[in-house]
Amino acid sequence: MQLILYSKPGCHLCEGLQEKLEQIQGLNFELEVRDITTREDWFGAYQYEVPVLCRNQDGKEEMLPRPSPRVSVSQLERILQKYLLGDEAQ
Repeated sequence: MQLILYSKPGCHLCEGLQEKLEQIQGLNFELEVRDITTREDWFGAYQYEVPVLCRNQDGKEEMLPRPSPRVSVSQLERILQKYLLGDEAQ
């Protein structure tokens, strides 16, 4: 499974979420970080929304609900399990 994190330089919320995602060890996913300042379409879509976390499944991006900045790594892992493993169980 691939997760995509839309972020921008200097965004502390983006950096915090990225750090937590990189610490998750109980789930198998690939994290791609996209800087919204590098493309006009990303910037237009997400300039007021970052950080935005999406999952890429079969070439389709699905936006996931934004976790609280206060969420712990273990809480974030449990939240992501619902989205990443839920489809595999079906």
